[in-house]
Amino acid sequence: MLKQLGTAALAIAMMAAGTLAAKAEDTLKIAIGHRGNWENSPCELGQEAGIFKKHGLKLDIMYTQGGGETMQAVISGSVDIGVGVGTQGVMGAFAKGAPVRAIANSTTGAHDLYWYVPANSPIKSIKDANGKTIAYSSSGSSTNVTVLALIKELGIDAKPVATGSPSSTFTQAMTGQVDVGWSSPPFGVKALDEGKIRVVARGSDVPTQRNQTVRVMITNVPTLKGKDDQIKRFLQAYSETLDWMYSSDDALNAYAKWVKITPALAKRVREEFYPKDNLRLNRLDDMDDAMKDAVDLKMLPKPLTQAQLDQLFQYPFGAKK
Repeated sequence: MLKQLGTAALAIAMMAAGTLAAKAEDTLKIAIGHRGNWENSPCELGQEAGIFKKHGLKLDIMYTQGGGETMQAVISGSVDIGVGVGTQGVMGAFAKGAPVRAIANSTTGAHDLYWYVPANSPIKSIKDANGKTIAYSSSGSSTNVTVLALIKELGIDAKPVATGSPSSTFTQAMTGQVDVGWSSPPFGVKALDEGKIRVVARGSDVPTQRNQTVRVMITNVPTLKGKDDQIKRFLQAYSETLDWMYSSDDALNAYAKWVKITPALAKRVREEFYPKDNLRLNRLDDMDDAMKDAVDLKMLPKPLTQAQLDQLFQYPFGAKK
C-alpha cells in the first residue's frame, strides 16, 4: 500500500511539474509574409525542432500576402511580431505616427527577389515593359519598393500591380493577368530550370538595394513595453535556429519536406540566394540610401532624424553593419 501511495504521489508530482512547465511557456503571435521562403522559415522550422520551446516560447504563426499586410497586423495589435516587412514601408508608417518599432533585421540585400515573364512573352528585359503591368506583393512591402525603384531607375512607363504571394502571382503571370510576375526562391526555381519562365530583372539591379537592409522584423509599442523579455527570448531562439539552418543537413531536410522540394533544391536555395550574413539579426545597413529611396518614391515625406531612427530601430542586442 505504501509503495502504491508513493507511486501515486510521484505521478501527481510529475503531472504538476508538467503543468507548471506548460504555464511557463509564453505564446507569441507572429505574422510572416509568404509561407515557404527560406528567409521566412526559421519560425516554422525552429518551432518544429523544439528550439523556441527550449526558450519557453510557443509561436502562433499566421502567413500574409506580403509585408504591407504583415505591418497592418502588427500595428493593429492582432499579432505581436511581424517578420519580413519592407524597411521603407516601416519608415513611412512610423513617420505618420504608427506605433511601430523595428526589432531586428530580416534580410539585407535584395538578390533573392526576381521578376519574370512566361517563356513565350515578347518582353526580353524589364526595359521592354513600357505600357505593361509589373507585379509586387502588397503596398509598403519590399517588392513594392523594388518595383517602384526599377521603374524609376530604368525610366520605364509601367504599372505596378499588387498580386499577393509568389504562388498567386505565378498563376496571374502565366494566365496573362499580369505581364511581369515576381517571386523569390524556392518559388519558381523549378519553372526556371524547365524553361517555362525567364528572369527579366532582379532586386539587385537597383544599386542602392544591393547591400541595404530591405526587410526588418517589427513589433508595436505596447508589445515592446509589455513583452520585452519574450521578444528577447524570441530573437535568441531565432538566431539559434539560423545557426542550425546553416550548419545541419537535418535543417535542409526539414525545410525540403515542409515546402515539398528536394533537399538538393533546398541546398541550392540556401547557398545561391540567402547568404547567412544577410539574415544576421543585428545587421542594419545603408539607412541613408533607404530613406532617400523612400522619399524619392513618396513613401516618406522627408528623411528621419537620427533621434527618430534611434526611436524606430529598437534592436535589443545592438545594430551593427
